[in-house]
Amino acid sequence: MLMANGQNYTPSADNLAAREHFRENRYGMFIHWGLSSVLGDGEWVMNNRNIKVEDYKRLLRAFNPVDFDAAKWVSTAKNAGMKYIVFITRHHDGFSNWDTKQSDWKITNTPYGKDVLKLLAAECKRQGIQLGLYYSTLDWSRSDYPYETGRTGKGTGRTTKSDYASYLQFMKNQLTELLTNYGSIMSIWFDGHWDQTNPEGEADRSSRIDWKYEEIYSLIHRLQPQCLIGNNHHLSPIPGEDFQMFERDLPGENKSGLSFQKASELPLETCETINGSWGYNITDRKYKTVSQVVQLLAGAAGRDANLLLNIGPMPSGEIQPEFRDTLAAAGNWLKQFGASIYGTRKGPLNAQEWGVTTQKEKRVYIHLFKLPAEKMISLPGTWKVSSAKLMAGSSSVKYKQQKENLEISLEGLQLNGPDTVIEIALK
Repeated sequence: MLMANGQNYTPSADNLAAREHFRENRYGMFIHWGLSSVLGDGEWVMNNRNIKVEDYKRLLRAFNPVDFDAAKWVSTAKNAGMKYIVFITRHHDGFSNWDTKQSDWKITNTPYGKDVLKLLAAECKRQGIQLGLYYSTLDWSRSDYPYETGRTGKGTGRTTKSDYASYLQFMKNQLTELLTNYGSIMSIWFDGHWDQTNPEGEADRSSRIDWKYEEIYSLIHRLQPQCLIGNNHHLSPIPGEDFQMFERDLPGENKSGLSFQKASELPLETCETINGSWGYNITDRKYKTVSQVVQLLAGAAGRDANLLLNIGPMPSGEIQPEFRDTLAAAGNWLKQFGASIYGTRKGPLNAQEWGVTTQKEKRVYIHLFKLPAEKMISLPGTWKVSSAKLMAGSSSVKYKQQKENLEISLEGLQLNGPDTVIEIALK
């Protein structure tokens, strides 16, 4: 029961243009941050520790992000080569990171008192970074959320019978605020659908409730037609959605056990963490290396997908130096090789063990993470090559144009850095 039968959706011209711009961006920053950061144990801490709502709400007076600086957040993303930010407006604990009129459970009722979303939106506009908004359809705090049929948040002490009609109206009112008071919004990134399904991997993955997505999605497209809708439901896209996301997997992979869905024709996006956690975790030191970040990004582009790389700032509002340093180093790589990522589409070869290919107009890029054993790459098809060279240093690369393929010789080639890029110019 995903959506009412007969749902029709025809994207507007502005929406179709926004989809193409989204594809061209290729790289964004995900920001998991909010009141849960205070406990330093990830964004699922309320569920994982079975913290009662009345106890969890005592944290309201403890959340005072005195080091929050929207300009630093946005410039960190921009210096990393990222083109957009997706910010957590409300996670599963129900806490709102903006001055919502629909609830007192919000950041403007903390000692900090400021509307961080307003500050972030203004700074994104100033620095030319697009802003998307994550919004949880799941809520561990509100009693009108249908928690009886949900799989998580069972230990938070709610006893009042749920009322989805009330909860749906609450979400609509909040989404109306977000799409009315904060300027142009690139996307709404929904999460939480899976709470109302059977455990992942079971044959029956239908929803236990009717979310009435047709009402939610049509509201969004009415308020901002260009705004892209994605839903982390781990299913194939449903009517009304404008891009498809994969959690901790590149399209075609399922290492996480979450990505059973096949890639669609919609714009694609992979979300992944820069360490092990989404939200701030004080003991998490599983930092990804610069090489891992660059290869994730190139691996996504080679599968026709964006990379949405997550950071979990500290409760003070500061971005950890380990994150800043890695992002800046990957950004330096992009200053040299960005043409092989931005605005590209999947290349002539599917992802290989050695790397991927991307393509843009009359340029094909071979991204080598390691050398193939045969020291040769064969691109299928008929090619008219003008030149083949390394993007770094411009050294020429030997090639042979065959009737049905193009052979690129890698004999004597020395790999340099996380991703050695060969640029093939076509006539």
